[in-house]
Amino acid sequence: MYTAFASVYDRLMADVDYTGWARFYHTLMERYGVARGRVCECACGTGSLTIPLSRMGNQMTGVDLSADMLFEASQKARKTGAMIPFVKQDMRSLHLHRQMDAILCTNDGLNYLKDAAEITDFFRAAWVALRPGGGLFMDVSTPYKLENVLGDHFIGDETEDIAYLWQNRYNRAHAYVDLNLAIFVRQKDETYLRIGESQRQYAHSAQRITELLEAVGYTDVCVFADKKLQAPVPHELRWFISARKPQQNQEMPTVGERMTEL
Repeated sequence: MYTAFASVYDRLMADVDYTGWARFYHTLMERYGVARGRVCECACGTGSLTIPLSRMGNQMTGVDLSADMLFEASQKARKTGAMIPFVKQDMRSLHLHRQMDAILCTNDGLNYLKDAAEITDFFRAAWVALRPGGGLFMDVSTPYKLENVLGDHFIGDETEDIAYLWQNRYNRAHAYVDLNLAIFVRQKDETYLRIGESQRQYAHSAQRITELLEAVGYTDVCVFADKKLQAPVPHELRWFISARKPQQNQEMPTVGERMTEL
């Protein structure tokens, strides 16, 4: 995942309001009393949220599985003067040298985890990486979006120097969507470089995510509409989810206890 694709990712996402996205995360962190602290962003990609969150006074660390994405992120941060460490890690086995005030999993990061076991691995790793009282914050593409907006749709677009063809296939039996992109980048000699990219995103219900958070031991779990401090509507395209690691020295349930609860 994400090789040559990383070099053109930002051009494809040029119309996304990352500053507004980061501002809403900042608002959520303020509600949990953890704004302007040590924050680790998992699935940070090219740092398009990491950098504005840093400008808002947070001591950011970016984590991603793709070395190519992290290279793009570090280059962008350096150009803006931001001193942000970017670390290649699998968030399911997240390991940080010091505990964080907040951990974020952004831009559909949770949709790339295929089942309850993988999600729980991340929640437990985040628990260890959070200080008592710290917050876990995520955004997730909803099952409605994966099936009805992305699923079984073809999208095409072009600009002066780049074009893409995007074909999706939704698997209703297993609730995931395969995303297949063919990207064509204009070269100086007027030829085109073709970049292929395939991904798979999994649908997870808000109820299931909440159950898994609570089984690990998180409290104050809330599900919000897309960048709004209100309950989501039935056909919401994106949820924001927040939770807290309790202030007291509560231990995580053991694996056996967790399976009993689930």
